[in-house]
Amino acid sequence: MATRKNPTDDLLAPLTLAVGQEELLLDRAVREVVAAARAADADTDIRDLTSDQLQPGTLAELTSPSLFSERKVLVVRNAQDLSADSIKDVKAYLADPVEDIALVLLHAGGAKGKGLLDAARKAGAREVACPKMTKAADRLAFVRTEFRGLGRSATPGATEALVDAIGSDLRELAGAVAQLCADVEGTIDEAVVGRYYTGRAEASSFTVADRAVEGRAAEALEALRWSLSTGVAPVMITSALAQGVRAIGKLASAPRGARPGDLARDLGMPPWKIDRVRQQMRGWSADGVSAALRAIAEADAGVKGGGDDPEYALEKAVVAVARAARPPRRDTY
Repeated sequence: MATRKNPTDDLLAPLTLAVGQEELLLDRAVREVVAAARAADADTDIRDLTSDQLQPGTLAELTSPSLFSERKVLVVRNAQDLSADSIKDVKAYLADPVEDIALVLLHAGGAKGKGLLDAARKAGAREVACPKMTKAADRLAFVRTEFRGLGRSATPGATEALVDAIGSDLRELAGAVAQLCADVEGTIDEAVVGRYYTGRAEASSFTVADRAVEGRAAEALEALRWSLSTGVAPVMITSALAQGVRAIGKLASAPRGARPGDLARDLGMPPWKIDRVRQQMRGWSADGVSAALRAIAEADAGVKGGGDDPEYALEKAVVAVARAARPPRRDTY
């Protein structure tokens, strides 16, 4: 989620620097400044520019005194892509910003345009972090924060179910939270999420994987067919299957008696994922993990063009994984 280095900073600071590649958080950083400016002056002039629109001289033109003493918000997107001359203009402006003008620079971070990034920080910019949320734990934290921001509570199972159902798109997650809060009274639990997003959850590639690694072949195949019918890419399903089986192999090989927090750190999984995988790994064996991964690799080759029928390749893999989860032997983990 977007985090500020100084939580008490001024939304109407002369310079706001939003750093990262998460579009929702970048847009929110802009909206916060705009809302604050319009609260101070309803007639605030908003200029939202892409990097190629901020040509040399444009910033000086936009910040020059006018007949009317109006408040302005100037937004520059993809600031890391500004030309060298435009960067010089911005740096010069930072040395002597204009009163009642809030400049908002959106920068992807990284090495490109780092000189501008450093200059903005040196100038005392109010900074908002907008990183891509690539980890499930980050998305869970985002959903929890969304519920809290709306003054509502949700159970851990509800937040997990919502992330499983919606996926990694923060806009969709935020929209789902808002819808649930608008429609449902009281604490939001997993049953509520299930009622609203059953179709999405069943279409999730991770639902297919979860049912397969739990040995529930019929349910896994049903989820697979639903997923394919709703447009889930076959490669996403083989990827989810591989992640599910590898997680079992990782946890099975971890030191016995290790604390959940240590396991989460060492295995790169959030604590809730450790608990789920621990339940799923019952019945699995070392041979089962190997067999399942071979079947998934064959399916992956099939869906990427190595076979004639990707759907059949996926069905074979799902059945193979489910069978590996319930082997007729005793050498289980």
